[in-house]
Amino acid sequence: MNKIGPHVTIAMDGPAGSGKSTVARRIAEKLGLLYLDSGAMYRAVTVLAIHNELTSDSPELIDQVKTCHIKFTNNGKRILLNDEDVSAEIRTPQVNRLVADVAKIPEIRHEIVKHQQRIGSEGSIVAEGRDLTTIVFPDADFKFYLDASVRERAKRRLAELRKQDAEATLKSVEAEIKERDEKDTTRAHSPLRTAKDAIIVDTTDKTIDEVVDFIITAICKGENPSK
Repeated sequence: MNKIGPHVTIAMDGPAGSGKSTVARRIAEKLGLLYLDSGAMYRAVTVLAIHNELTSDSPELIDQVKTCHIKFTNNGKRILLNDEDVSAEIRTPQVNRLVADVAKIPEIRHEIVKHQQRIGSEGSIVAEGRDLTTIVFPDADFKFYLDASVRERAKRRLAELRKQDAEATLKSVEAEIKERDEKDTTRAHSPLRTAKDAIIVDTTDKTIDEVVDFIITAICKGENPSK
């Protein structure tokens, strides 16, 4: 049940493996809000590029992003790209390797941000990504930045990848995490950074339940540095 009002925006940012996707989904479920997985949208666009054999900076891909249809169902657990369920495909190692290059293209980010803001204007949401608190929803009612050590984030990602890629190792995943962090924090357009008014949550030694409880408590108490 929604206990926090008719139109509230809760935005979360953080690097890969920080736990923000799982945390945001659970909070949305507990509060009865829509879950917006912004990262899944960029992954869907990456799948679009792979399917059409397009490079991340090709004008053709940018044109297709403008006209493609991306839809979330089952409270964000499933994502449809032009009515095709790509929920599993967006989590493959190939997409993991390419998504940062797609996400750094300004024209693509511009189009995705418009979709995100439209969804946010339609009602209360819990949104997570890498520029939600700084670019997409700078006036969000609540802002959180989730983080964890590189080693811990690599362990979490490895557990996911081993379900699909038996060749993955902690060393290789840690290297990919560091490379992704570098790309996310140094890209010219909408880099990953901590909003000055965001509550920082270190999830390294915390369980998902502990993080969820901490954030929901902060929301219910109205703890928001930006207000």
